[in-house]
Amino acid sequence: MLGPHDVGHRVVVRRIVGVRGNRPQFTDVLGDLIGYDATGLTVAARTGPQRIRHDEIHAAKRVPRSRTEIADLERVANAAWPAPVQEPLGGWILRAADGWTGRANSALPLGDPGMSRGEAIDAVADWYAARGLPARINVPLPLAAGLDATLTARGWARSPDVLVLSAPLARVLEGPEPDLPKVKLDVAPDDAWLAVVTARKRGLPAAARQVLTGPAAVRFASVERDLAVARGAVVGGWLHLSLLEVAERARRQGLARHVTRALAAWAAGSGGGTAFLQVESGNPAARALYAGLGFATHHTYVTRTNAGPPSAASPPASSRTA
Repeated sequence: MLGPHDVGHRVVVRRIVGVRGNRPQFTDVLGDLIGYDATGLTVAARTGPQRIRHDEIHAAKRVPRSRTEIADLERVANAAWPAPVQEPLGGWILRAADGWTGRANSALPLGDPGMSRGEAIDAVADWYAARGLPARINVPLPLAAGLDATLTARGWARSPDVLVLSAPLARVLEGPEPDLPKVKLDVAPDDAWLAVVTARKRGLPAAARQVLTGPAAVRFASVERDLAVARGAVVGGWLHLSLLEVAERARRQGLARHVTRALAAWAAGSGGGTAFLQVESGNPAARALYAGLGFATHHTYVTRTNAGPPSAASPPASSRTA
């Protein structure tokens, strides 16, 4: 059975809808669990939210996201963090941004590359070598598990798992407003905001500004200039949260949650319905923060890097930051 900890996950609920010939009749409700309390639960199904009482539930469980759902969110994530150079390789996307961040400088394998898997991997390696960048592929799982296995066989290095977390904005915004300094939301990053991100990412090349400001709906959050910062972009009804950073002197005061909620409130008024973000699986503090805001794992990905000898100049240090 399901519980409050399952809110945010994809679920299927077998619901009792009647009795015929002394036998119960069932229907299955598939969707995101968006509410759970003492009387029942609420599932966001394709036809809209459905409220189901506990005594109507015959069975219920989590189910994995479909391949289409994973691919769709990865496309949204690409649009929310847009590399200035993007070229198609069949259904794959080759991306480059002067080596700034791993996601903006890696191939995104969605769909058929229009050639054999081995040929596609070789094409990726050649494309990045021509730009003096290490060949990287962001592999969504379990969507591209076959590619992941092939890259392992070829000796490509494998990063730790990255969790793609999602949560309904309404869940993120639950609870009273804290008594904290106001969060400032700007349409462009100011110098103080950029200084924080530059220090975190070990550089800020020209392409970085294109990544940061590329989406049509984007906000740069800050508290008292540099106590806490974050970025939010709304694409296709999704709020992408990134670059959350709280100054050492201001930690454990609730500012990370405060900034996240401010961006969620902005997104809710800008066509957003669900938030998502990426966090490394080995970051328990961040995972605990987001779990408290209702985030659950949508899917995972790993970054695979060609571990062979580089065929071009090494990238700047900033490119090694995911």
